[in-house]
Amino acid sequence: MADPASYRPAPGEIPDSPGVYRFRDAARRVVYVGKAKNLRSRLSSYFADFAGLHPRTQQMVTTACSVEWTVVGTEVEALQLEYSWIKQYDPRFNVRYRDDKSYPYLAVTLGEDVPRVQVMRGAKQKGTRYFGPYSHAWAIRETVDLLLRVFPVRTCSAGVLRRAQLTGRPCLLGDIGKCAAPCVGRVTEDEHRAIAEDFCSFLAGDTGRYIRELERRMRAAAAEQEYERAARLRDDVQALQRALEKQAVVLGERTDCDVIALAEDPLEAAVQVFYVRGGRIRGQRGWVVDRVEEVGSADLVERFLAQIYGPQFDGAAPGEAPGGSADPADGPVPEGTAAIPREVLVPELPPDHEALAELLSRGRGSRVEVRVPRRGDKKSLMETVARNAEQLLKQHKTKRAGDLATRSRALQEIAEALDLDAGPLRIECYDVSNLQGTDVVASMVVFEDGLARKSEYRRFAIKTVRGQDDVAAIREVISRRFKRYLEESQASGELATLGGSDSTTDSSTVRAETGTESGSDAPERPAAPGRFAYPPNLVVVDGGPPQVAAAQRALDELGVTDVSVCGLAKRLEEVWLPGEDDPVILPRASEALYLLQRLRDEAHRFAISYHRAKRSKRATTSVLDDVPGLGPARKAALLKHFGSVRRLRAAGVDEIAEVHGIGPGLAGTVAAALAGGDPAPAPANGATGGGEPHGAQENAQGE
Repeated sequence: MADPASYRPAPGEIPDSPGVYRFRDAARRVVYVGKAKNLRSRLSSYFADFAGLHPRTQQMVTTACSVEWTVVGTEVEALQLEYSWIKQYDPRFNVRYRDDKSYPYLAVTLGEDVPRVQVMRGAKQKGTRYFGPYSHAWAIRETVDLLLRVFPVRTCSAGVLRRAQLTGRPCLLGDIGKCAAPCVGRVTEDEHRAIAEDFCSFLAGDTGRYIRELERRMRAAAAEQEYERAARLRDDVQALQRALEKQAVVLGERTDCDVIALAEDPLEAAVQVFYVRGGRIRGQRGWVVDRVEEVGSADLVERFLAQIYGPQFDGAAPGEAPGGSADPADGPVPEGTAAIPREVLVPELPPDHEALAELLSRGRGSRVEVRVPRRGDKKSLMETVARNAEQLLKQHKTKRAGDLATRSRALQEIAEALDLDAGPLRIECYDVSNLQGTDVVASMVVFEDGLARKSEYRRFAIKTVRGQDDVAAIREVISRRFKRYLEESQASGELATLGGSDSTTDSSTVRAETGTESGSDAPERPAAPGRFAYPPNLVVVDGGPPQVAAAQRALDELGVTDVSVCGLAKRLEEVWLPGEDDPVILPRASEALYLLQRLRDEAHRFAISYHRAKRSKRATTSVLDDVPGLGPARKAALLKHFGSVRRLRAAGVDEIAEVHGIGPGLAGTVAAALAGGDPAPAPANGATGGGEPHGAQENAQGE
């Protein structure tokens, strides 16, 4: 690892003009490319305060051994040069977008002598027009089947075409009228190409012209009493209309835009794009990105726009957005590119959005607007795209978490990083939640074999801590959890080693058993395990050294020695061990860090939900709650009759007794309670006011 000070440029050497810079490692490989309005200010930030840098930036500057820069005239030129260098060098520390899956396109091979319609995936080829992307290949085939009735373009493979040319016999599609059969000379190659171009024009959005022409011909045939031909033309019109109905109308007919939304977490982000052409959603696509750089949402948007539209910045062939085309003379188009629309809707404006809009305008050849929709149909569509992005990120994480090999690798990486004897099959994670020191609660979530085991989740109402003291709260909750474990183990006679990694019995199958009295013939019956019967192999706390030390101290006081402890600090994603001065830095792309983050985030979510529930319960607590004999139905009846507690307090006993279900005795109890006196004893019938004691629910969940 290099010391950044060893290659820091001399003072005054860096210009203060716009430019692009490159960090190189010892082998002269470019590891990072960036741009800046002011090179001096931007580059100085990498060398000013190393400790204040984000961990990923620290890793980058210590991996690099030199930095160089190129001065440009404008911010637009800086954007263009940055994209070119990222494409050329593929730096390891720059954000890289990748498709969440391979999307199918509807392709028309106009570069061939006899164009063909087919489903294609992967890199785009020279001389081919692409339409899509579609979410499913069957959606393409349904659309093609409808359109071939009107535009009978060849769909067969090259082998089938050659065989038909040699035998002089067309395939089945040629016999049923869904292919113009250029292979046997029913149409010339020029006539077939014209049909293929009409097919492309219709898909590109020029739909009204063809429908109007077919309707005109249909009326003319009917006027000439050629009813069979008129019926066929009518069916053709209906086929085109059904093809159009498959594409939802969301905006005005003249609207051409790409709608982009993000869903992100500290390590990854998902991007979803809806392509709208002619007011209709013509396609949809998703990407997932590893957050290698220290970037916010605005920067992610800028880098995404650079990648998706980038080939058109430097004269490369534009890719095919739905309804667009690629010029066959321009060469192959990289996968992931798109034609630039008139309008790009984004969730947050990029830092240099004006320069970016100018660069997009140059690529399109006319004005392009980059903006955030604030109201109306476009904002509603943006919300829909955002929901799709959230689903994409969730599916990506679920797919990653559900893979057995991936989970096994994560547990093994954790064991190696924390110097454990074996992978921790059961991990418990704890988090504390409060609002300015009030309603302090904690959560315990459990992952077994890398998967959440929600039936084992527990929540705690902190009893001894007042104020914002997360360290004391962690110590209390760890003490309570393991004290209960030890009590249950002792009561049931369980002899399983606490957290023993050398035990041959899986923790999920351990059962405490109680024997019968000596001499009894009754068979032994397994006892139900307690709520804290199973010990973890690893305890994870949300926090740094203070929280980790508090958890370890709680275990030491109880004599628990076979449970490992670590903490995950949220800001820098560092893993802390008890008594260590330096954290364990897991690779940011490691499965171990991903699993620990899932644990921490789940514990945080569970704690927050419990904290909100307690706040909500406290906010709705009424002075009537403590009146003996007054249940929910009677409280509701009183409040409905009087309208408020203030009016109820001003009412007399006789007025209260007029309420349905309230007798004279209970009316006196209510009046005394509201007047501040001692409430009368509960009615002899044993009514308790409905509900369990205040602490019962908490004890059932935590203790």
